[in-house]
Amino acid sequence: MTEYEIRYNKLKRLVQAGLDPYKQKFRPTYSSAKIKEEFQYLNQGEHSVDKSVSVSGRVLTIRDFGGSVFFHILDHAGTIQAFIEKKYSQELLNFFKEFVDSGDIVGIEGTVFRTKKGEITIYVNSLKILAKSLHPLPEKWHGLKDVEARFRARYLDLIMNPDVREIFIKRHKIINFIRNFLIDRGFIEVETPILQPVPSGAVARPFKTYHNELEVELFLRIAPELYLKRLIIGGFDKVFEIGKNLRNEGVSSHHNPEFSMLELYQAYSDYNDLMKLTEELFSQVCQIINGKLTVKRGEEEIEFSVPFPRLSIKDEFIKHSGIPENKIKDESFLRKVLKDKMKIEDDTDWGNIVLEYFETFVADKIKAPTFVIDFPTSTSPLAKRKEDDPDFTERFELYVFGMEVANAFSELSDPEDQRKRFEEQIKIRRMKELLEDMDWDFVRALEYGMPPTAGEGIGIDRLVMLITGATTIKEVILFPTLKPEKIKE
Repeated sequence: MTEYEIRYNKLKRLVQAGLDPYKQKFRPTYSSAKIKEEFQYLNQGEHSVDKSVSVSGRVLTIRDFGGSVFFHILDHAGTIQAFIEKKYSQELLNFFKEFVDSGDIVGIEGTVFRTKKGEITIYVNSLKILAKSLHPLPEKWHGLKDVEARFRARYLDLIMNPDVREIFIKRHKIINFIRNFLIDRGFIEVETPILQPVPSGAVARPFKTYHNELEVELFLRIAPELYLKRLIIGGFDKVFEIGKNLRNEGVSSHHNPEFSMLELYQAYSDYNDLMKLTEELFSQVCQIINGKLTVKRGEEEIEFSVPFPRLSIKDEFIKHSGIPENKIKDESFLRKVLKDKMKIEDDTDWGNIVLEYFETFVADKIKAPTFVIDFPTSTSPLAKRKEDDPDFTERFELYVFGMEVANAFSELSDPEDQRKRFEEQIKIRRMKELLEDMDWDFVRALEYGMPPTAGEGIGIDRLVMLITGATTIKEVILFPTLKPEKIKE
């Protein structure tokens, strides 16, 4: 008989005895953490018999000593030990041994004592089975060897690995901190459409869908940017949104097709203002969540102390490529000099050559939090040009551990310039076989006037990776995108 069949027969016997786990009710009065805190005063061997507690959770380890059993249960706050002995009730002990398995969810009531080994423990007076686990818990859960299995069965991963639960507790705290940080500074939280008639705000391949009633093709958003800027035009000075973006593109340690972003926009500001805001946000969230300004990934450790250094992408390109400044905009020269170092597509202009060189040969060397500033205009279709060099824009990306975690710029507010940039983007999209349509209504909105504005997008998943030390984005997304698994019914 298989383990599943053994457990299923136990379930049937419980139902026949009128103890159907799925019809039981139980209201815990304590969490495991609260019990340990409230009764920490007990000395070894001391028993508090004047106060009863009730707690519920999943049975983990069971140790059977014949006339007694010790077992641990896991709830949202951690684990706590429980104890049943025949001295109190042979019937309760027999019930536990006959029906309870590791993995079952139970509710227990009893008093509290500290064992001779010093562990706070519940002396069980009553027990209810609230859900029967028909499958045994894994005896060992080797994260590195079973990474795919962990992500597919995240429920088991959370049960067996307390460190994984801690990552997502930290994720919750990070998002909550960001929200309060911005609200305290006068930002208001808004929601913009996920279903959009034109995918906008980034160059990416969208997911398509179809609305039957309206008989129109719609797209899942690749970015909320142009809708948020419409709100600035409409009179809001500071707005932000935390939500999902979806891009029908590749999967890697830094990319998931469905990902969480913070986007914020602030009127009467430029990218210098957002660099200051970003420094403050990142350093504070690191201090609040980790209790210090340092984070570690593997053997590498960096510090979120302000101010963060700033590197010009043009200067870095000149420094690492050896190409003189007066040749940086000479596309044919760049192609000739760099042809043996990198693959350059026929449709790649000098600005994108500079950017691709930086991302290929320089970016991964940046470990400490660093602002990479002033991107070529052709790579930044929504950013304002620099006054002293219109071929570059007032844009920055924040790099940490070689990974881009934030992208921001002084927003382009000139409708005529925006129209021309959109027309250039259509040519690029056509070559890359992407959708050619652009959000022309946004250009019309700009014609009503948008104040000087700065906007920024911060990858929530990547920020959580940094703060928790995770090396892949799948570790910080509860249910990352995976190929479907065939499950036998």
